[in-house]
Amino acid sequence: MSLHHTHGSGRKGDRLAHGRAHSEDHGLHSRRGFLRNLGLIGGGGLLLNKVPVQAMQANAWTHALTNADSDRVLVIIRLKGGNDGLNTFIPVHDFGTYQSIRPDIHIPIAETIDFSSSLAVHPQLSALQGLWNDGAMKVVQNVGYPEQNLSHFRGSDIWASSSAADEVVASGWLGRMLDNQYPDFLINPPEFPPAIQIGGASNLLFNNDDGFNYAMSTENPQQLYQIAQSGQLYDVENLPDCAYGEQVEYLRAVANTTFAYSAIIAEAYDNGLNSSDYMNNRLGDQLALVARLIRGGLSTRLYMVELDGFDTHANQPDLHAYLLQSIAENVNAFFSDLSAGGDEQRVMAMTISEFGRRPEQNGSMGTDHGAAAPIMMFGPGLNGNGLLGGLVDLGSPDNVGNLVYQVDYRAIYATILDYWLCVDGMLVDELLGSVHERMEGLGLFCTSTSTTQIGRIDQVKLVSYLSGSDLAIDFELERAGEVTIRLHDIVGRVVSSPYQGRHLTGEQTVRLPLSSINWTDGVYVVSLETGGRVYSRQVGLFRR
Repeated sequence: MSLHHTHGSGRKGDRLAHGRAHSEDHGLHSRRGFLRNLGLIGGGGLLLNKVPVQAMQANAWTHALTNADSDRVLVIIRLKGGNDGLNTFIPVHDFGTYQSIRPDIHIPIAETIDFSSSLAVHPQLSALQGLWNDGAMKVVQNVGYPEQNLSHFRGSDIWASSSAADEVVASGWLGRMLDNQYPDFLINPPEFPPAIQIGGASNLLFNNDDGFNYAMSTENPQQLYQIAQSGQLYDVENLPDCAYGEQVEYLRAVANTTFAYSAIIAEAYDNGLNSSDYMNNRLGDQLALVARLIRGGLSTRLYMVELDGFDTHANQPDLHAYLLQSIAENVNAFFSDLSAGGDEQRVMAMTISEFGRRPEQNGSMGTDHGAAAPIMMFGPGLNGNGLLGGLVDLGSPDNVGNLVYQVDYRAIYATILDYWLCVDGMLVDELLGSVHERMEGLGLFCTSTSTTQIGRIDQVKLVSYLSGSDLAIDFELERAGEVTIRLHDIVGRVVSSPYQGRHLTGEQTVRLPLSSINWTDGVYVVSLETGGRVYSRQVGLFRR
């Protein structure tokens, strides 16, 4: 069946497409699929990095770590393959050049939709008009980085890790954030999955430096949907009454017990519902499920969903049109769904793609790998619509003919971490490897969506290290106040509370003699509490 024959039918978001159920059931229970979900081969299973973590009762330490400043949610929509920005947002300001370099695949100016005087969009994005008019959509043009890499794999890693083109980083920008938030995750995991990732099992987004994936990860929404309905992935009842059946029952039972968060997800699914019609396709399935889990009270704050097909080297016009329609109709349904549940104010979604496409069409009615491209951002927290990043400059390409970036993608990440997810500003700079200017035009605020000035939350930069026979703790305060320092073991128990005192603003150092701390060789967590907030770092204490 042609891809384009399915997009006319809608469905309520709490129902997955039934036409594929039979064939997908065979695929789900195939030997390779079964082993993959047991975590025995390649990523993509629902084991947390192949580690069978059991949900544990949160103690005071994990409560402090998970007691975030807000319940805001970020949903990343990955456009896999490299989205063509010029046919997404049409450069009507230089339409003659655009038409001349794309004689067969340009979007006629009469067919574009004007969101504003400077933003003309592909006609299949019309479903986003309401979000734009309601001030819940922004477009950032000309996004990229120096020396853009045009490999799918390397480009994806760069966007996931927030690295430069000439450096290889094994962790993701959100994985590093979660690593900081949950230093003892394997021993004391939070009561909810920190992140949920559908598709892109090899993506680094939620990985820490050790390759640990903090996301509950699955290759397709059908698996997560099944867990949400039943609390398990594999049926252990309807099996043949023989030795083979007993073996399969055992393996399936073991697999089901490793899905640490299945009960939490199932409860949220039961408590939630969908009120919108999504397109009957993969992205619709994913966003419908995410909306239902959010409406059902799941405390997960990070999600990634994926829409494949953007590597449009050939026959781009029809395929790209369908993909854009899928984005528009499903994102519109998603926020309508959230609005029905009163959750839209705390959710923001954004698109990412590993690169853009070349300005000129190729000989196959398509476009090849390019550089700078737009991203789309959605949600009432954006406090108004807008076009950022300037207009596309078709007249000044780089030395290989690609569009020149104007906005470093890491500036967008930094703004989201700082002003949407409310991560300490100095920690943001550590997570991203270098200081990046915040994009105030995004309109994101940690204190209130009605704030007119960006106000920083109190910041503490905490570093702990051994210095001779002392444990030295460096920190920087933006406000004077009482400081309490504690040492915790890896399971969160307080080993020692060696320091309490008042400090002024600025850089400070506290030196704690190791002889005054009750410790043995091992890994510990140093916590610093000030102003009602707790900051933490891991430290290894080992006698030579």
